Amino acid sequence: MAIRAFHGISISAFALAYTALVVDLSPVEHRGELIGYMSLVNPLGLALGPAMGGFLQESVGYAPMFLAAATLGGLGWVCTAQVREPEVIRDSLNRREDRQFWRSLTSPRIRIPATVLLLIGLAFGTLSTFVPLFIQEVGVNLNVGLFYTAAAIASFVIRIIAGRASDRYGRGLFITFSLVFYTTAMLLLWQANSTATFLLAGTMQGAGAGTLIPMIAALMADRSHADERGKVFGLCMVGFDVGIAIAGPLAGAIATQIGYKSVFGLTAGLAFLSLLVFLTLSSKNLKQSFQFATGRGEDIYAIKQGLGSAKPLH
Repeated sequence: MAIRAFHGISISAFALAYTALVVDLSPVEHRGELIGYMSLVNPLGLALGPAMGGFLQESVGYAPMFLAAATLGGLGWVCTAQVREPEVIRDSLNRREDRQFWRSLTSPRIRIPATVLLLIGLAFGTLSTFVPLFIQEVGVNLNVGLFYTAAAIASFVIRIIAGRASDRYGRGLFITFSLVFYTTAMLLLWQANSTATFLLAGTMQGAGAGTLIPMIAALMADRSHADERGKVFGLCMVGFDVGIAIAGPLAGAIATQIGYKSVFGLTAGLAFLSLLVFLTLSSKNLKQSFQFATGRGEDIYAIKQGLGSAKPLH
């Protein structure tokens, strides 16, 4: 458990710092595109890692398998050591804000995306934990690995498209698309009783995940100064992490009472709620929120740096 906790800390630290660094090194007008391209490594790793690990475990056992994983981590450190960060000048205002870290979460520029990620984190945590058991309960003859393969492929493909398009049409439109994908995936799982339905649900979930996280990262980059991006990313992603952390125990307790099928019905409701929250609360009022979320208005919280998402779009 201690090793797993340390592993979780390392993943969180790397993901936040990696995203902030990519943003720091990206031209503003191509920010979404580059975040999308750089995040392509995530579905690739998730698709290749289990297959490689399974092959090594069957061939040579667990110890060499983990040694190989450690070697890959070491190679990653060597590559990271070659990167030179841009210098960031900190001002006195942001130094004062450092002492108000958690108070920043009350700001609507962070609070609403964090709330959306909390709701989606609950749905994603439930899906990743209980899909194998649900497939078994339904009695569908499907290798659960194919479900995650479908999700990984969809996630990879959508990242190639969404990042670049968001620089032109705005972050809000693609965040809305991602929440529609997630809601559709949970509805399909709720009614799933065949191989085709499960695979389609996996594809929808992969498309949602492959769009949402890069777009939220780009949105938070748009809404933050260079010397506060790590803090802003960290606060926003707290919602997703908390959702995943509590999804397993909470959904498990509910599943024992009403079954896995009903649990996925509840997660469909959570995903739809996240869509409603974003459509109605992502800006200063209902009209501006809906316009931003549908690609027909600017992000009023974006810091004016010539951002595509910070300008009127149509």
